[in-house]
Amino acid sequence: MYEMPVTAVDPLPLAEPDLKPRRRLAVCQAILVGFTLLIIFQFVRWQVIERNRLIAELANGQPYREEIPSQRGLILDRNQAVLALNNYDYTIEAAPIMIPESDTGNVAASLAGVLGRPQGELAEVLKGDGFYAQVERHVPREVGKQVIALNQPGIFVYPVPVRVYPEHTLAAHLLGFVAGDEEEGTKGYCGVEGFYDQALKGQSGLREGRWDPWGQPVSFADKRAHNWRIPQEGNTLVLTIDRTIQYLVEQELREAIERYGAESGCIVVMDPKTGALLASASYPTYDPNHFAVTDQGLFVDPVVGKHYEPGSTFKIFTMAAALDSNVVQPSNVYNDVGYIEVGGRVIQNWDKAANGMVTMTDILVHSLNTGIAHVSTLLGPGPFYHYVNRFGFGYKTGVDLEGEAKGTTREQGDPEWHESDLGTNSFGQGLAVTPLQVVVAAGAVANRGFVMQPYVVERLEAKDTWVQAKQVAVRQAISEETARTLTEMMVQVVERGATKAKVNGYRIAGKTGTAQTPVVGGYDPNLTIASFVGFAPADDPQFVALVKLDKPTVSPWGTDTAAPTFANVARILFTQLAIPPDDFRLAAN
Repeated sequence: MYEMPVTAVDPLPLAEPDLKPRRRLAVCQAILVGFTLLIIFQFVRWQVIERNRLIAELANGQPYREEIPSQRGLILDRNQAVLALNNYDYTIEAAPIMIPESDTGNVAASLAGVLGRPQGELAEVLKGDGFYAQVERHVPREVGKQVIALNQPGIFVYPVPVRVYPEHTLAAHLLGFVAGDEEEGTKGYCGVEGFYDQALKGQSGLREGRWDPWGQPVSFADKRAHNWRIPQEGNTLVLTIDRTIQYLVEQELREAIERYGAESGCIVVMDPKTGALLASASYPTYDPNHFAVTDQGLFVDPVVGKHYEPGSTFKIFTMAAALDSNVVQPSNVYNDVGYIEVGGRVIQNWDKAANGMVTMTDILVHSLNTGIAHVSTLLGPGPFYHYVNRFGFGYKTGVDLEGEAKGTTREQGDPEWHESDLGTNSFGQGLAVTPLQVVVAAGAVANRGFVMQPYVVERLEAKDTWVQAKQVAVRQAISEETARTLTEMMVQVVERGATKAKVNGYRIAGKTGTAQTPVVGGYDPNLTIASFVGFAPADDPQFVALVKLDKPTVSPWGTDTAAPTFANVARILFTQLAIPPDDFRLAAN
């Protein structure tokens, strides 16, 4: 067998080890350790060594504040029906610097199609390199959503709160309205929106911090550098009015104004035992949802903010003063010769007739100016004006509605007072009152002589608490005995005089009024203010109401216009308040 020769071969020399990777790793490790130590050192320096100094610098540096609006409280009727709530519109803004100049026309065209504004006008708004430009304020939500859907760079859409009145004109003067914007803030005006503005708006929140060197807000836990305040929701107002009664009373007022050709008018209904307003209607009225396009003269509530001469309804209070002072009794007799002179002024009856021998009750039944002026002279100016003040005339009632007026009266000792004023004031001429003052004063007769402070907010509700309104008896104007006596005299007024105010099954106490309309230099010979004030049931009054019609043209007399309107209002109240007829009610007791 052939064998291959074996040749000896020297082994390959061993390669030298490469130390570079190890050195690189060591260097990287050293660098990482160094950075780690540096970071740890900086953390220790910032969080421990220099913590107080850095916090102080932030606290003393340039702050930023952002106000977080609160939610305005609801307004509800006594049965929780919503009368005012909150909704949202949108405000559209732009940052022109974010819109390329070549795209300005296209963006303007897109917005023009949604907003209904000229493209050129919008293009002017979007020009330039500014950070802010206002495009449109308070657009409807549907429009805002369409702008959002355009997804245009540099166009921003922000929700803004708006006040909404779902019943539109219902109780507009009682409610008032909210005006303002997100920049200047909102504020309530008129009615309960104005009177309870602070309670309704709550407290806005606050987010406060500091800017970093790059102009960005810095969140910092320490209170010296960062502060938060959570917004507090406004109180909910629960009113004393019933929306159904309010609606029916407003409807009756509008129909009465149309029926009698009146220029305007109002109806006020109050619970005489508590002072709670059950309804307050004025016409013409307005829609608080559209206050910005409303004649500002309509914002004043005629019930509390406008004066008028009450006319013969004021005879109630003159007679009350005489009865309470024991100057007269209902059966006392007066010889009416058709005129009387007081302080050099001759006063006549509305029909210029002489009625001969009449009782004090007859003076009210037939609404005799001469007779009530005679009563005022028996009283004298001191006692007469004392009772005028005790009934609250010349003073604000204190009702929780913005814009209340106090009326105007003058008495002995005032520079403009004349002795003849004693006679004319006795039947409601030469002094000015508000409709609410008349209701409150008549309510005192119905309420055993006690004047109650009127109110329209039953309670304020927060999240877990509420504050109930207090029923305040302001004073006792007349004695309980005088109130009972005068009530019976006022029942006779309805039974024998103002019969159009009667409602079958109920005894009603009341008084008509027909006042001349003041003009420059005297009184208009044709235009009047017709009114009727009354309460029922007479023995246990559940409501007191005033009907006032301004310048009726079908008939100038309160007995022909205001009295039948009062009867219609009384029928509404008997039904809605579930007041049974006198026979059933008294039999049940």
